[in-house]
Amino acid sequence: MAGILLLGSHQQYKHPTKPGEVKMYRFLVVIEKANKNYSAYSPDLPGCVATGATREEAENNMYGAIEMHIQGLLEDKFPIPESKSFAKYIAVAEKPGVGQTS
Repeated sequence: MAGILLLGSHQQYKHPTKPGEVKMYRFLVVIEKANKNYSAYSPDLPGCVATGATREEAENNMYGAIEMHIQGLLEDKFPIPESKSFAKYIAVAEKPGVGQTS
């Protein structure tokens, strides 16, 4: 597996046997708080999910799940899905008096 070292906004990619021949894939991951744990999924990789007791654990487990999912697709000669999903928080203010009864 390729190693990734994050340095600020820069990424260095190292392949153990093929330097300079690493193809990187990037997918949106959604992490949701459940009752007693966290769950994670990627909208671009149906069926690829993970859970964890903490948010960080769910994220780490999802990283491994995506690696395994991609490796399986490559081994079976299936195309890697194109990342098409994006996320953005949108702030909406509550309007005074809306939904209140006198």
